[in-house]
Amino acid sequence: MIYQDMNGLIQRAIDNGLIEKRDCIYVRNQVMHLLRLESFPESADAAADGTIPDLLDKLVDYATREHIIDDVLDDKEILAANIMNCFVARPSVINNIFEDKYKHSPADATDYFYRLSRNSNYIQMKRIEKNSHFTASTTYGDLDITINLSKPEKDPEQIKRERENKKTIDYPKCVLCVENEGYAGRIGYPARANHRVIDVPLLGENWYLQYSPYVYYNEHCIVLAEEHRDMKIDKQAFERLLAFIDKFPHYFIGSNADLPIVGGSILTHDHYQGGRYTFAMTEAKEAFSFKLEHYTHVSAHVLHWPLSVIRLTSTEKAQLLSAADHILQTWRNYSDETADIQAFSGNTPHNTITPIARKRGEVYELDLVLRNNRTSEEHPMGIFHPHADVHHIKKENIGLIEVMGLAVLPPRLKDELAEIRNWLLDEPCDIADYHQEWAQSMKQEHGTLSSSDDADFVLQQELGMKFAKVLEDAGVFKGKEAFDRFIRALKSR
Repeated sequence: MIYQDMNGLIQRAIDNGLIEKRDCIYVRNQVMHLLRLESFPESADAAADGTIPDLLDKLVDYATREHIIDDVLDDKEILAANIMNCFVARPSVINNIFEDKYKHSPADATDYFYRLSRNSNYIQMKRIEKNSHFTASTTYGDLDITINLSKPEKDPEQIKRERENKKTIDYPKCVLCVENEGYAGRIGYPARANHRVIDVPLLGENWYLQYSPYVYYNEHCIVLAEEHRDMKIDKQAFERLLAFIDKFPHYFIGSNADLPIVGGSILTHDHYQGGRYTFAMTEAKEAFSFKLEHYTHVSAHVLHWPLSVIRLTSTEKAQLLSAADHILQTWRNYSDETADIQAFSGNTPHNTITPIARKRGEVYELDLVLRNNRTSEEHPMGIFHPHADVHHIKKENIGLIEVMGLAVLPPRLKDELAEIRNWLLDEPCDIADYHQEWAQSMKQEHGTLSSSDDADFVLQQELGMKFAKVLEDAGVFKGKEAFDRFIRALKSR
């Protein structure tokens, strides 16, 4: 069967445009070497059916059974990536194809690279399809909810190996460095043999485009600096965002904030995230508008959104950038004791911005989400961070993806929500202590439900409302009066 599985994988690779028929013998020999097969029977011409991920899993299972690799996560990940690397062209070839397609249209170029990233199993769609995803209607629009089930659980042997093999290795310096391209991986560090990136110079610097291996939304991409340096939000960051959407006007692009608590999971490598997706925040309605007197070609308004967001629009890029920088610099130094906002504790800064850029025709649109990472005795994880009453749903940082209206929730919720579902149906259940109050309130409001579909609908809507509360906690201004005071500060500078 191993020969049929190999033939099947090679045929699927041809079907999906990874290789051409002329490459078959070469690729087969490369895969044989990885599986320690010294010959290939002439009679083995049948090809197994299946998708690329399924056939790849069969080859890895064979290697485990035959003790070619150990039955631990990292060994299997490294072998799978190495096998698929046999089917992926070198970076220069891929970049040349991308450039040729870009001449026809930017969308053609990204379509090609996204398809390649999926077909090469760098984006592991088989795992991603395990995620639970739905939308929930709220006063802010339809929020996206994802329960993240795509990351494989580490078995005890894997955890033991990581502990025993802890080494001080600084290559690559982090998982976002360009040096990850083609890197085989090691114990405790992800396999990237089948990983490729695209050159996208921005403002005279070397930057690179790749897709997230977890794609939480359509064409979820990462744009990373060649230099390993800390995240930084400044006028130049805004310029890069606009330069990127000039190159790829069918994408949005944004940045996590550059401070702990309100930033993303990686603050040590300057990078942005983008893609081809319409979030609820993209379509958020205008709460009220205001004028920026020195920026007459820029329209400004505050969004009806749980976080505090100023949207700037203009066809004049230079003036838009100046207006955005004015807001950033004012906010960096802004304090308002009434709203619990302090710009500094000693020399430690607390105010920053999560920016998101997009184009609508010829109009640039720049969303500036005001963030503050100060903590207090009452809120030790952050005053403008999910508060304790929503930690049973989410207590992690609110980064760029959540800011725009997509909740990435922990895998534990899958089983925990199933128990609450049973409770709503008056069936035997075991509800976690931290969900008890929430479950009781649902039962009081909705009573005992008669069908599984009704219970699922109620749970999804209730989860959406909880996520809206998570985002409201992260909003620095809890009402129009507080926002108006900041706008007056903008106008006085």
